[in-house]
Amino acid sequence: TPDAEAALARAMQGEPLLAFDFDGTLAPIVPVPEDARIPTAVMWRLQRLAERWPVAIITGRTVDDVRKRLPFTPWRIVGSHGAEGGSEAALAQARAALDVARSRLHAARQALQEHGVLLEDKDASIALHYRLASDRQAAVHAIAQVLSGLPPELAVFGGKMVANIVPAWAHDKGKALAEMVEERANRAAVFVGDDVNDESVFARADDHWFTIRVGQDYPNSQAKYLLDGTADLPRLLDMMLQAATR
Repeated sequence: TPDAEAALARAMQGEPLLAFDFDGTLAPIVPVPEDARIPTAVMWRLQRLAERWPVAIITGRTVDDVRKRLPFTPWRIVGSHGAEGGSEAALAQARAALDVARSRLHAARQALQEHGVLLEDKDASIALHYRLASDRQAAVHAIAQVLSGLPPELAVFGGKMVANIVPAWAHDKGKALAEMVEERANRAAVFVGDDVNDESVFARADDHWFTIRVGQDYPNSQAKYLLDGTADLPRLLDMMLQAATR
């Protein structure tokens, strides 16, 4: 809306940290995670933004995975939903905490594959994708059976055709963004995300954060503003870039 556009313009004048989710935000969701790519129309605009403002990527992917998909170096990349991006000691602790889940998933690997479940181990988190399952309800049931009774040190949360396993004590995206904002000694931030794990940012946002959810699939989102879908992202980035000319 015009009011939202005006609010975004004001937020950009506050020298904000610009933070983006990857899958479903910068890159359209695809059946096989390895095939995800940022569209050219988004990439060159994002690169221009990074020349003017600090740009961070906060993603469920690993830091190395996202880095190889970018032709430029953002100010910061935080991986595994917030769990990867801190100290090496914290990352090692996260890896160790997930060993219980790894052992269980290894034993059930064949059964999960038969249900069309793709296992993605990202060191600090584990993802179980079922987008390719012929019977998604059966796949969800199989995943639930395998993950039933995990120790309280591990947390499981859903997403778009995926179940994620993370250490219960690890940073979520909201905490990760809050620490980056504090590090810059500037309370202003703009964040764009699309999934369940992005709600931790939306819920944490104060008056100095401009938050946007991509997609209308979650009516209870706490994001302040909304885009219909990823096709609208280039126009949003253009609005951000226009602030640099003012």
